Amino acid sequence: MSFRKVNIVILALAVALFLLVLHHNFLGLSSLLRNEVSDSGIVGLQPIDFIPNAPQHAVDGRQEEIPVVIAASEDRLGGTIAAINSIQHNTRSSVIFYIVTLNGTADHLRSWLSSNTLKSIRYKIVIFDSKLLEGKVKEDPDQGESVKPLTFARFYLPILVPSAKKAIYMDDDVIVQGDILALYNTPLKPGHAAAFSEDCDSTSTKVVIRGAGNQYNYIGYLDYKKERIRKLSMKASTCSFNPGVFVANLTEWKRQNITNQLEKWMKLNVKEGLYSRTLAGSITTPPLLIVFYQQHSTIDPMWNVRHLGSSAGKRYSPQFVKAAKLLHWNGHFKPWGRTASYTDVWEKWYIPDPTGKFNLIRRHMEMSNIK
Repeated sequence: MSFRKVNIVILALAVALFLLVLHHNFLGLSSLLRNEVSDSGIVGLQPIDFIPNAPQHAVDGRQEEIPVVIAASEDRLGGTIAAINSIQHNTRSSVIFYIVTLNGTADHLRSWLSSNTLKSIRYKIVIFDSKLLEGKVKEDPDQGESVKPLTFARFYLPILVPSAKKAIYMDDDVIVQGDILALYNTPLKPGHAAAFSEDCDSTSTKVVIRGAGNQYNYIGYLDYKKERIRKLSMKASTCSFNPGVFVANLTEWKRQNITNQLEKWMKLNVKEGLYSRTLAGSITTPPLLIVFYQQHSTIDPMWNVRHLGSSAGKRYSPQFVKAAKLLHWNGHFKPWGRTASYTDVWEKWYIPDPTGKFNLIRRHMEMSNIK
């Protein structure tokens, strides 16, 4: 009898171990993204009442919290800081920033966020594991640059912000001049998981991008010579949209399994090369265009006034730039670089790095070094 009891115990342990492994594998996707709350004690996800020096107007339990997701890469960290600072200073709403970064940048980011100017900001640092992209992206020697993992963070919003029903995503090369609440309140049509700014809107006219011609429609991003793309029956002339700023209905996103759909097209592109060979924009755009084809709402064009980084010249009048709700330096010429337009507008919100690791590159500095 004792021998039989031992066998039963061993069998029970084996079943328990099997269920534990099964549970672990089921949660594998979530485990690849490790959430890390700031340990400073004055920032993070605690109720805002407990944050010293927090603006009094923000302490309102009736207000809906606005989650803003933004990436923070080491070489562009100044952009993230300026964007966060501009959002915080232009709203009376309760905003919480989900700052997505890589493990090696987290400490640098914390040091910068501890600056006196930023101490009232509520944030959560989310560590993005690049293993999540294995088998979904590949290096393209023709593009010249290596794949940047954080550009794909926007694909995983429900995991980054698990408890929210709605969130805003924005790139790090933006400055917000309006109240973020207005963008957050963008109406989304029933069944739509996101709202974007279309490339054919009145403020962002057709822009010639180096090597890509007029890249404002689907044919500029997808290879219509490929049978798999043609089978989708998407009109090549359909106006594309910019995924650098968007509002997401996370309930609908999860219901439609948007993340899984995006990953599907990433994997297919690795195998079949579905993106346009003349693609000069972000490699995150093509799968979004496919998944959201005729299934997205639109945001006010003034909430994504872009192409400020497409050339070193100034394409908008000072009056228009001042009226814009959000300025977007998409393109090669970033506002922290040596050649960029409207740097004075961007520098208004930039806070110098207390560690001294990140420095603005300016022409006059280079000239003084030469002398």
